Amino acid sequence: MNGTLTILGCFLVGIVLGWSTWLPENLAIDEASLGALYVLMLLVGISIGADGRLREMLRTLHPRVLLVPVCTVIGTFVGVAAVSIFLPYSLAECLAVGAGFGYYSFSSIFITQYRGVELGTIALMSNIIREVITLLGAVWLARCYGALAPICAGGSTTMDTTLPVIIRASGKDMLFTAIVHALVLDLTIPFWLLLFCSFA
Repeated sequence: MNGTLTILGCFLVGIVLGWSTWLPENLAIDEASLGALYVLMLLVGISIGADGRLREMLRTLHPRVLLVPVCTVIGTFVGVAAVSIFLPYSLAECLAVGAGFGYYSFSSIFITQYRGVELGTIALMSNIIREVITLLGAVWLARCYGALAPICAGGSTTMDTTLPVIIRASGKDMLFTAIVHALVLDLTIPFWLLLFCSFA
């Protein structure tokens, strides 16, 4: 959870700096966040393309494995749509938040840039909560709902931060499924975010 705590720490430091009078008034925050978004998009592409496992996975990929990220997407969007009835945000805004699939660093910057700081903050917190729930509840999820449940709960984090607990809860035979699951979600997140943010 060190990475999650580091992100949360940076977020809190940013809030303190924003409230304070330490920063120059002419600091172009919007331009800086847009630049950070472009750099983050580039780094996401590089990390996916440079992953040596990607080529091997695509070569040996069984079509049934792709049903897991499909189920994650459907389940997330159905759950978000149901909850959106009780929230003061449009369905498209809620779906944009859900479309982060746990990738809080990217989705929060993207949503902040296109829909404002408030929704971006909600995206950050909800996606961090998704990761923490997976980290803390993977064993219980696997026991109650099966080996694929922690993978679906983890969203795009299942090839990095939540992978160790998923392997412990679901078994080593779920390693390939968890990594493919995260790769597919990572590839689709920018498209989902752009789609929902443009309708919000």
